[in-house]
Amino acid sequence: MDQNEFKYLRLLARNYPTIAKTATEITNLEAILNLPKGTEHFLSDIHGEYSAFEQVLRNGSGVVKRKIRDCFSEEMSDDEINTLATLIYYPEQKIDLLLRDVPDSCAFYKDTLFRLVELCQYVSSKYTRSKVRKAMPEDFAYILEELLHENYNEDDKKLYYEEILESIIELDRAKEFIAALSKLIQRLVVDHLHVVGDVYDRGPYPDKIMDTLMNYHSLDFQWGNHDMLWMGAAAGSEVCLANVVRISARYLNLDILEDSYGISLRPLALFADSVYGDDPCTFFQPKNEDVLVYSNAEITQIARMHKAISIIQFKLEGQVIDRHPEFTMKGRKVLDFIDYERGEIRLKGTVYPLLDTNFPTIDPKNPYALTKEEVEIIQKLVASFKNCERLQKHILFLYSKGSMFLTYNGNLLYHGCIPLNPDGSFMELELHGKKYAGKELFVQFEQIAREGYFRNAGTKEKEYALDVTWYLWTGPVSSLFGKSEMTTFERYFVADKKTHHEEKNPYYNLRNNPETCDMILKEFGLDTCGHIINGHTPVKEGKGESPIKANGKMLVIDGGFSPSYHKTTGLAGYTLLFNSYGLQLASHQPFTSTEEAIKNETDILSTRQVIETEIERKRVRDTDNGQELIRQAEELKQLLNAYRKGYLNEYR
Repeated sequence: MDQNEFKYLRLLARNYPTIAKTATEITNLEAILNLPKGTEHFLSDIHGEYSAFEQVLRNGSGVVKRKIRDCFSEEMSDDEINTLATLIYYPEQKIDLLLRDVPDSCAFYKDTLFRLVELCQYVSSKYTRSKVRKAMPEDFAYILEELLHENYNEDDKKLYYEEILESIIELDRAKEFIAALSKLIQRLVVDHLHVVGDVYDRGPYPDKIMDTLMNYHSLDFQWGNHDMLWMGAAAGSEVCLANVVRISARYLNLDILEDSYGISLRPLALFADSVYGDDPCTFFQPKNEDVLVYSNAEITQIARMHKAISIIQFKLEGQVIDRHPEFTMKGRKVLDFIDYERGEIRLKGTVYPLLDTNFPTIDPKNPYALTKEEVEIIQKLVASFKNCERLQKHILFLYSKGSMFLTYNGNLLYHGCIPLNPDGSFMELELHGKKYAGKELFVQFEQIAREGYFRNAGTKEKEYALDVTWYLWTGPVSSLFGKSEMTTFERYFVADKKTHHEEKNPYYNLRNNPETCDMILKEFGLDTCGHIINGHTPVKEGKGESPIKANGKMLVIDGGFSPSYHKTTGLAGYTLLFNSYGLQLASHQPFTSTEEAIKNETDILSTRQVIETEIERKRVRDTDNGQELIRQAEELKQLLNAYRKGYLNEYR
């Protein structure tokens, strides 16, 4: 035994000071290795749609209802199963509705509690008692532990367990206990959650989604392009911030800034009214189906704000492009291509008339210079974003739980794409004077994104990192964007839709080839038996597109949570489940509302498709966590050997 090994074992002995305790822990670890693998749940591209997200999270993409059927299919009708499932999803809200229609509340409570206890026993069977105990709500932990490990076949204890439930009812704690059991079931049906990017933008409640995720028991997060934009804005990037405000205005979603995060847009509104007061801003009218809930005056003002922040954005983007010729984005300095006298723009050799020629804040000789008023607005917005405690808490959570990519239990997770050349080779990008591609590019992107948030303000390192953060939103070699260019300006100012086209990276065609997927898996150090879990691009199922690519090697799970995608996708999102039996893809129909789900028990209609079935049921030992437990067990065996050989003394 060398000196370093001996020092490590002495440290380990502090936690396991005797042979008995060491042997017990080895036994415990090796027993855990033989338990079934826990269920992983994959979500992507939630885009602020809190109600649909919450329903999918509560029902585990249909797992809760499937567990109910496993337990009670022979004794419960479909209607009864739906009622029990809804009670588990929304216990506090549903129970009062149910009690209105039952003549005997005590009998209802007793029957419901027995069923919930039995279901909870079933879903907890794949976990250790210790893990289940930690998941229990503290107020009912002792009672739950007793009930979950009861045996109704033992006559001596049958009365004991029945008396527990009757006491709960008599003490008027049945509602709270039903809620506790329901939440425990929700927690146990999914062992770990993967969010494969894009909580922010489009939908109205990304903040509520973030609050929910922050309280979730076990998860990881792969950053999406919209998340990265908000991360940059929270870190102080002016150009990211301008994009965030513009998108919020475009989709009539400024409430997320003003109400949810308390960020004042009054300076922007006053500026927009003064500069564009006589401008109809026709092509900056917000896009939203709920536009009727706003007055004409409100819509008019938002359109002005929309145009004002868009012009500021185009100026700031030109400044970043000038600072970084290595980004090779001169083609996006669109203000250089405008003939301000003729009201025309030259794009890729063709001249187009501009739909809007009112540019009161642009100096044609120096088009990317902000006016004094624009500088003041941006400075105030930066201060508001950086000083918003709730936003900073959410963004810090994204940094603590998130990454550009993740390898987990043999699968590779990332949001956007692996930038590829047409021949299938990895695209290169120069960062810090050195070219990177493939996995190394992802590693650099992640490190630089973290520096953008954590570096001290005013340093060159931070400024560089914030510019790269913006590049991740819109750059041609960004793994989060995946297109040659973002034609935002053209969509506002040019009628010809040919100019709106954004060429996708070759990755999106090549990912259909098993050979490409094998190459990517190997690049990230994984076996080619693994899978790539990808989001970002809505799957157009209505037009025959499949989320399953390359003979099942790649799974694209963005089916469109956002209602704006439903016409394109033909459904309302995909989620993925990976349990001990294999991989299952769930496709979801649009969600109506939480109120409708509670009252009429209208769960999200989901169709499950088996992607891959394990020949032998996967155990904990087959997971990444299992490999760590095996390592721990081996180290404890070395400690046990050291005790028995007298190298270390027991501490009694």
